[in-house]
Amino acid sequence: MKRRDFLKMSTMATLAYSINGNPIHAYGEEHAMSMIAKTRGNNDNILVLIQMNGGNDGLNTIIPLDKYSELSNARSNILINQADVLPLTGQITTGFHPAMTGLQDLYNTGRMNIIQGVSYPSPNFSHFRSTDIMFSASDSNVNVDTGWIGRYLDFRFPGAPLNYPDPNIFMDPLSIQIGSSISSLFSGANGLNGLAVSSIDNFYQILSGTVDPAPATPAGNELTYIRFIAQQTQAYTQVLQNAAALQATNLAPYPANNNLADQLKIVARLIGGGLKTPVYMVNIGGFDTHDNQVDDLDHKIGDHANQLKKLSEAIAAFQADITLMGKADKVTGCTVTEFGRRVKSNASVGTDHGAGAPMIVFGTKVNPNIIGTSPNLPANATASDNVPMQHDFRQVFGTILVDWFGLNATDASTILNGNPFQWLPIFKWAVGTTETPIRSTQLTLEQNFPNPFRSHTTIRFTSGGGMAQIVLYDQVGKMLKVLYENEVPAGTFDVGVDRDALPAGIYYYQLHVGSQSLTEKMVIVN
Repeated sequence: MKRRDFLKMSTMATLAYSINGNPIHAYGEEHAMSMIAKTRGNNDNILVLIQMNGGNDGLNTIIPLDKYSELSNARSNILINQADVLPLTGQITTGFHPAMTGLQDLYNTGRMNIIQGVSYPSPNFSHFRSTDIMFSASDSNVNVDTGWIGRYLDFRFPGAPLNYPDPNIFMDPLSIQIGSSISSLFSGANGLNGLAVSSIDNFYQILSGTVDPAPATPAGNELTYIRFIAQQTQAYTQVLQNAAALQATNLAPYPANNNLADQLKIVARLIGGGLKTPVYMVNIGGFDTHDNQVDDLDHKIGDHANQLKKLSEAIAAFQADITLMGKADKVTGCTVTEFGRRVKSNASVGTDHGAGAPMIVFGTKVNPNIIGTSPNLPANATASDNVPMQHDFRQVFGTILVDWFGLNATDASTILNGNPFQWLPIFKWAVGTTETPIRSTQLTLEQNFPNPFRSHTTIRFTSGGGMAQIVLYDQVGKMLKVLYENEVPAGTFDVGVDRDALPAGIYYYQLHVGSQSLTEKMVIVN
């Protein structure tokens, strides 16, 4: 192999700057194909993904007040008092955890969209495997070694690693991750491109051009020299310095002792300085709350409340910062967690790995609303009961690809491993338009009748027209079968459902028509 080819392929190694001990990983763009990329979803919009590591308890985050009696029966040892739940403008069935005043303000001022019950069929309750599924956008029984963001970047910047770095043409990093490891989310067909710079202690040393101190010995002098050379030969140092110099300070205050806020401070400065990097990822841990989720005497405080407070304050500060910088209309953020928690709490004052959880998308361009309904919860939950899926996570990612990054639905589906997805009204309008109103479809789904039933029941729905599909799931969100699928005109329709060989138990049926979905519970008895 020629040395030049070796160096090209070596760009799959990663950068490892760090901020207060948390590395910053950057992935570079190959410029030779960048003119082609301008027709492939290149609109200068920026996505900031916030990974909530551990599997967040959605029922303790976005609290369904209309299901409070069910919550009281299922999790009295961790439940927030109803009077302490933060109200949301225009919502009488849903409120926020009392630690989330910053996010409450974002929602109440029209800068947040909430998607209820996000999961996937046949969920996996391993942290590592479920994260792989979410980041690869694969079915739970399929292993895919690339990430959906990595494939999007492959599509937008074809052949990204191979002709880079080019000493004559310099481009902004294609994606930046701030965290302790490199996520599979960014893996593309040809790997990752970037050079490891592991000797730089923190981001601010990059800006000042300094490196770690070394002993005042001949060996120490050599080490200092090597560190400087590594920093200078690294392809992204100059562009990061330039961006940070143009935005020399953050314009909004950030909370202290908040690692997520520290990460978002850097993202804001780079965006404010004009960096065109389309995707950033930051992370916050501590959501694997098997025990001591709340304080025994005061459920408003405790481990989960601490993490939600950090999340809320960091996002609110970031949104204020980019607004003062004049960048708010070009940035949207999205929270991601690998799974939710069980409906019923455990004896250790915590919750165990579960299925559905809400996702939050924030920014000035989002449709300020809640997509979906309060989760269907059993009256007397058992340890195996899960929050049922209302929306597949690929609906969220697909909508971001189409409405935020400007791809067409066919290309977005290809990036999502060929999985078709149903559009969600997350954004006020599709990217590149300014007058298209929020898209909506009049859709209702009624309780099946009779319910419970032994052998036969009927599902009634009303639609504005389009392709209608009704899918049956078991209690853990495993898809069992498609009950109905047909192109329908506007009107009300009855769908007969036979029990067939289904055992007695609780099931969920989900209606999809166009961009919307609704879920109800059915019960089969002997």
